[in-house]
Amino acid sequence: MNVNIISFSARNTGSGYSRMRSLKYARQRIYVLCNQKELLEVLELNVWEDHIHIVMWIPPKYSISSVMGYLKGKLALRLFQKYENLGKRYWGRHLWARGYCVSAIGLDEAQIRSYVRWQEKHEKDIERQQMSLL
Repeated sequence: MNVNIISFSARNTGSGYSRMRSLKYARQRIYVLCNQKELLEVLELNVWEDHIHIVMWIPPKYSISSVMGYLKGKLALRLFQKYENLGKRYWGRHLWARGYCVSAIGLDEAQIRSYVRWQEKHEKDIERQQMSLL
């Protein structure tokens, strides 16, 4: 099985409660979008306000660039539809930064999946510490 770790960045999507709702919605939409494409499988997913890490299986019939264009494009459209303030904030409707990072993995898959889970826990701990200072 050829597994890819994919990372792409967004511009800062705001703060507070609305940011948390939009991140939760983005996470849900990524799973829905991947289920709409035949054989795409999300193995790990980490969504933060300025970047997204996905460990996923992409079958050979799809190019990585076509999957990324599909995910970034459809997800941005859905976010702009659901959260109208994003359209006002991102003039020209450019939500995502240009480009993405991809690494094909094989034997190190378990280690990379563990890292994505660790990173999510680590960032939540940092966020909790910062909130406790307020």
